[in-house]
Amino acid sequence: MKKLYKKVAMASVLSVNVLAAGVAQADEHPVRLGLMLPYTGTYTALGEAITNGLKLAIEQQGGQLGDRDVEYVILDSEANPSRAPQNMSRLVKGDNVDVVIGPVHSGVAMGMLRVAKQTGAITIIPNAGLGAATNQLCMPNVFRTSHSMWQDSYPMGKVAYDRGHRKVVTITWDYAAGKEDLAAFEEAFTSVGGEIVEQILVPFPSTEFQSYLAQIASLKPDAVYTFFAGGGGVSFVRDYAAAGLNASIPLLGSGFLTDGNLSALGEAAEGVLTTLHYAETLDTPENHAFVEAYQANYGVMPDTYAVHGYDTGMMLSQALDKVAGNIEDKDALIEALAGVELESPRGPMRFSASHHPIQNIYLREIREGRHVVVGIASEQLEVPDRDCRM
Repeated sequence: MKKLYKKVAMASVLSVNVLAAGVAQADEHPVRLGLMLPYTGTYTALGEAITNGLKLAIEQQGGQLGDRDVEYVILDSEANPSRAPQNMSRLVKGDNVDVVIGPVHSGVAMGMLRVAKQTGAITIIPNAGLGAATNQLCMPNVFRTSHSMWQDSYPMGKVAYDRGHRKVVTITWDYAAGKEDLAAFEEAFTSVGGEIVEQILVPFPSTEFQSYLAQIASLKPDAVYTFFAGGGGVSFVRDYAAAGLNASIPLLGSGFLTDGNLSALGEAAEGVLTTLHYAETLDTPENHAFVEAYQANYGVMPDTYAVHGYDTGMMLSQALDKVAGNIEDKDALIEALAGVELESPRGPMRFSASHHPIQNIYLREIREGRHVVVGIASEQLEVPDRDCRM
């Protein structure tokens, strides 16, 4: 089967009609899914993988959701927070989509959430990890099929301490997602007696790391913990190895440091330890079937981003079957979405009261170019969204 994703130009909107032959009845229009994801720039590969996973899941359901055909409206978010409210409004009010799926960038999510609150649009976040989305800014019509920065990074704090590290340098981009990720690691690491000797913030989206690596070398920590993703992750891991730091200072990170980047990282990533809610090597029937299908469709191994898209499609399928395809009854659909339970390629997944995934967090080590699951860093971890009021 040929690749279903079609790249779009920056700031363009492309409606992709996948209706079966024939005309849908007026009172049963196709389910319109608005995809607000990055298809250009640093996070292009992430947007593509999410889109591919989503479409694979829906193709496996015969190309329908709740026995209704599906239409995709694809919009390039450009990972640009300043355009997020306008783009979200365009999908909801201009294109009249039934569900918005996006974004990747946490700054974009903030703008989207404002419009979701104003309009009540059902919104599914397939990546952006800002904690507020399911905490302070939680709302009944917003769900997340990915993670929060806290959920994936908090378990690594105890892992680092248990491995004998006592003094750690942390480094990330100077933006919300990176700082939330580092804060969660620090919370866990310091609570058991570890010390953060330096926190380094790099201007986003700079990938010039040489001066920071020299600073790390001078500090001589027991380990380095980092959050970078996409092309930034590739540059950091390569530069870290080129500077020779990987020989004496173990590199730890959120799994997004290496996810989707293995082929580009090569030997530079060997031994890097990460925590994440998925690994392509998970030994389960569900994951084996997913990996086989994804490779057959797209010719590459899936990553966590692909799983986010896939589970978004499976979530919609289960919920729309429950409401017999009645996309118009939004209250019933929201209730059905909240009750979804999946046997996902990532393992069992269900939703908390704040609409955040409850899921396993795996400890992974890169060995011979693969994410090898060393163990479960935290089983069925629920995010403490204490400020959520719905």
